[in-house]
Amino acid sequence: MKTSTKAILAALMTVSLSACGATAGGGEENKGGPVADLRLMVPNTPGGGYDTTARTIAKVMEDNKIASGVEVFNLSGAGGVVGLQRTVNEKGNGKLAMQMGLGVVGASYTQKSPAKLTQTTPLAKVIEEPGAIVVPKESPYQTINDLVTAWKADPGKIAVGGGSSPGGPDHLLPMRLAKTVGIDPTKVNFVSYDGGGELLPAVLGGKIAFGASGVGEFLDQVEAGQVRVLAVTSAQRLDAAKDVPTLKESGIDMEFTNWRGIVAPPEISAADKQQWIDVLTAMHGTEAWKAEVVKHGWTDAFVTGDQFATFLTEQDKAVADVLTDLGLA
Repeated sequence: MKTSTKAILAALMTVSLSACGATAGGGEENKGGPVADLRLMVPNTPGGGYDTTARTIAKVMEDNKIASGVEVFNLSGAGGVVGLQRTVNEKGNGKLAMQMGLGVVGASYTQKSPAKLTQTTPLAKVIEEPGAIVVPKESPYQTINDLVTAWKADPGKIAVGGGSSPGGPDHLLPMRLAKTVGIDPTKVNFVSYDGGGELLPAVLGGKIAFGASGVGEFLDQVEAGQVRVLAVTSAQRLDAAKDVPTLKESGIDMEFTNWRGIVAPPEISAADKQQWIDVLTAMHGTEAWKAEVVKHGWTDAFVTGDQFATFLTEQDKAVADVLTDLGLA
């Protein structure tokens, strides 16, 4: 179990960057103008990391006249599996794509989904994002070490929430943290929420002692003074949260990174696949997108097509192996 978990976490922290020179408008009907009528599905609730990423992508496309009329819609359920099943069912629909990431990979196994990400058409891996350990403003824990001390004393009493199903990043993060500080992961009281949109109210309402999720999901609440970030899981402090220490700065030898990408239904045409890759590549090359990456505390990790397909296949196998070891798949 330890070896497999380390393997997947090591894989998660590998960032592959590529420079792509494509331009928008892969289809003949869109030459000379923005691509029209694209739809981007978010497979969990509004307000979470997938939702924020998808709506940011759509806005940059619209503002830079790369695409027009991009519809972002939510189809939540089962940690992303409802959206995944819809995507697989939309075979050949070249106007639809789904925002996804590690959480959907894990949910496809823990939810025993007949639909798998290996059935989809990989388009692009877009970003990576470090995690954050957050507490409500009324929390007695002022530092990550305060929290860890209380957690070690009574792991079952200290509930941690995450916006993903078991096997997803918000589950792996606290399990890895527990193991690193000497807590048996099987003793962790983990509460799963369907995306950051459900996790945030639980943190704000004190329903859990702390939350573990992507740092970008809490920045607005941090600025408003509603939550405190005790630590981030990146190698260095983030520009978006300069006052927050890393785990390593706090004496906890751990780093952790999540990723997000976009896939399309199976069996779309080569022209439709290229059109999606073109508009995403054009979006990625804008100054507006670069500014959004900094604003949300993300890391640029853009790869497309076959490179993303290889990465996705590796991630799918790694997650399946870990969850099998844990008896969750």
